[in-house]
Amino acid sequence: MRTLIAGNWKMHGLQAQIGEIAAMARANAGGPSDVEVLVCVPATLIAHAVQAADGVIQIGGEDCSAEEAGPFTGDIDAQMLRDAGATSVILGHSERRQGHHETDATVAAKVKAAWRHGLATIVCIGETQAQRHDGNALKVCGDQLAASLPDIPAGACTSVAYEPLWAIGSGTMPTREQIIGVLGHLRAALDERFGSTSQSIRILYGGSVKSENALEILDTPDVNGVLIGGASLLAHDFNAIVDVARGRTPTGSV
Repeated sequence: MRTLIAGNWKMHGLQAQIGEIAAMARANAGGPSDVEVLVCVPATLIAHAVQAADGVIQIGGEDCSAEEAGPFTGDIDAQMLRDAGATSVILGHSERRQGHHETDATVAAKVKAAWRHGLATIVCIGETQAQRHDGNALKVCGDQLAASLPDIPAGACTSVAYEPLWAIGSGTMPTREQIIGVLGHLRAALDERFGSTSQSIRILYGGSVKSENALEILDTPDVNGVLIGGASLLAHDFNAIVDVARGRTPTGSV
């Protein structure tokens, strides 16, 4: 499977920042095909980002409703994301789970909705600092995986992103051994549940990823890519991580 380098702009970005997407596309044009590049942006920017990406990098959304079109003021459904040009969507991010009180069941319903409209999904899971301290990280992540990821229909594409909540935006990284422990547990759970199909499911690491630590993360067993927050907002920072994934000296934007 190809390594996935995915950015998450969160609630950042206006049309003035679309030039960053264009710079990412220029830097990746004609690059090796062993790395897949995706940037997930606010819904208001998807169509603009798709145009700026010029088919070189993929553009995704950051959330979608579990519902289809209807009387749901303010919500955005999966078909709308697809119509705007998105190919993927992040679901179950801890900022949604905590800030919007999304349950595993809610996340699973959103995943099904995304698949119905041909969107690839990135399903996020992760433990809190207290859960890690109490020795419950593996159980919490395993339970979230089981309840948030539905049975995968033919043709659907998904990745799982492990983002320990205490590492997101904090500059604090889990140790290599901690990452190996959780990701090995997740890979075993996927293998047991889905059999050979599980080999098409990428496991990403997210949480304070930057060019300085990207190589160590990507060289960790069972890591098939990274989900990047703040370092995906500027082309120079994001492209440097893509360069690391491709085994090149980081060059940043061009």
